[in-house]
Amino acid sequence: MEKRLTKSDYLFAVTFIFMLVVALGAFFYGLQVGQNRATAKYEEFIAKQNEAKQGYTAYHQQYLVSFYHTIYQPYREFHKKWFEKMAELDTNRSADASLIVKDLAKLAEETYAKLQEKTMPDSSPLLKEAHTNYMKGLKLFGEGLRTYQSKANATPGKELVSLLNQDAYLGEAKNFALKAEKEYYDAIVKWNETVSSGFHPIDVSKALTVKEWSGIGLNMKNDYVAQLMVQTKAYRAFTPQDLTVRIDEMIASGQAAKMNLANVQQVMEVLLATDAVRPGDYQRGGSKWYANETLPQLPFFTN
Repeated sequence: MEKRLTKSDYLFAVTFIFMLVVALGAFFYGLQVGQNRATAKYEEFIAKQNEAKQGYTAYHQQYLVSFYHTIYQPYREFHKKWFEKMAELDTNRSADASLIVKDLAKLAEETYAKLQEKTMPDSSPLLKEAHTNYMKGLKLFGEGLRTYQSKANATPGKELVSLLNQDAYLGEAKNFALKAEKEYYDAIVKWNETVSSGFHPIDVSKALTVKEWSGIGLNMKNDYVAQLMVQTKAYRAFTPQDLTVRIDEMIASGQAAKMNLANVQQVMEVLLATDAVRPGDYQRGGSKWYANETLPQLPFFTN
């Protein structure tokens, strides 16, 4: 007479089969993870090999373009919105200041999250540092703006803008952004060094006379202007090249000489004090002044 299987026997069999399936699943999952890691390492190795074969330098144009699209442009979208909304508050064109502050904070936080997903090559320390500083700035913008959200509607527009501009937390956010911008233009100068054998960078930390200014190229001028903007905490809506072209125009027109402005910082200070620089000035006048310049193929030079 055949012995029937008990419930415990069935349970044991089912449990054994289940454990076997789990073990096989874990094995194949581990195998897949291992293969993926090996593939990633191999692809990284191949990328480095290709980079070496192609002669990529630390600041090859490919890296500058990648930084522009993945880091710089997303940040500039927040930057543009900041000045649009500050102008809206300053002229009392919005009845809901709290919503403006909330939306700006949200955009800063979303942009920070977007940048957090990106990376720059270790071989390009200026780009890595610029990436980090843009993120630091955006994080502080988001945190600083949140503190004004609840009280924004109770504050007149002009007064709110003044408070935001005087806030130490937001001021530090702007400083990080200016520093990041300067590091990007530093990287462009490094690129210029690799493609132009006769190019010699200047010390941007020293005062530059109007005469000396006329003897350097656009990339170096932009880097010098970016440095001045960091030094003077000039967080403005325009780019360094917008200010550069206005400096060149002021010098060429003879206005700088008439006003006895001996160095570039003095010219810049007059332009800023008179609100004479606008976003897009480079696009409007750049082709006249810099047609023969050696420039990387970046959208803010070509558009």
